[in-house]
Amino acid sequence: MSPSPRGLAVLLCAAALLGGCKKEEQPAPTEDRTLEKLRQEVDRVNQGGAPTAAPDETDPNARLAGLAAGQDQERPRTYALPSKEKVKVDTLALRPTGLESLHSLRGTGKVALTTDELFLRVTLDAENVGPQSVYVPFSTARVVDAGGKEYPLARDAQTLAGTRTLDHTWESAQSESMDLLFEVPPAAIGPGMSLLIPTSSGESARIPLQ
Repeated sequence: MSPSPRGLAVLLCAAALLGGCKKEEQPAPTEDRTLEKLRQEVDRVNQGGAPTAAPDETDPNARLAGLAAGQDQERPRTYALPSKEKVKVDTLALRPTGLESLHSLRGTGKVALTTDELFLRVTLDAENVGPQSVYVPFSTARVVDAGGKEYPLARDAQTLAGTRTLDHTWESAQSESMDLLFEVPPAAIGPGMSLLIPTSSGESARIPLQ
């Protein structure tokens, strides 16, 4: 899933403040307090201060704004992979090389996305080890947690900070590294979490992530 329209509105406002832009519209009275706190936090961080604790968790907009204000200071959390063995998707050999999570993703310029859940980035090395070309639709990849709940690709996040061309034909011996982006709740990241990639047989290849 992608961040909600309401959450994205708060993020865009936060990005405008971080970039020194001014919006012609005046904020609604009910938002004045949150935006004023965000302005103060952005000014303080820009002057070298460390981000403060997250805003009141009962206000999702305030929490999202706080995450956006501190996105430049956020460091991704990395996770150890249970295995880096190659997994075959037809003749495409996939080797997981990295797994990390973070609240905010930044693209080029001032474009950014923030979620109050987590963006999960899966990095893979892929190589077609067969004699013929093979087509793999990575756009239908998904993460599954230990309870069996599935999470599809986060489309906006994938476009912003991941591998953009996902569905294509791999020629024999063609190889490249790719990033897949998902949006998951923190509780989904734990033992039993896997990446599922569809194969031509209709079944899915499973790559253990935790």
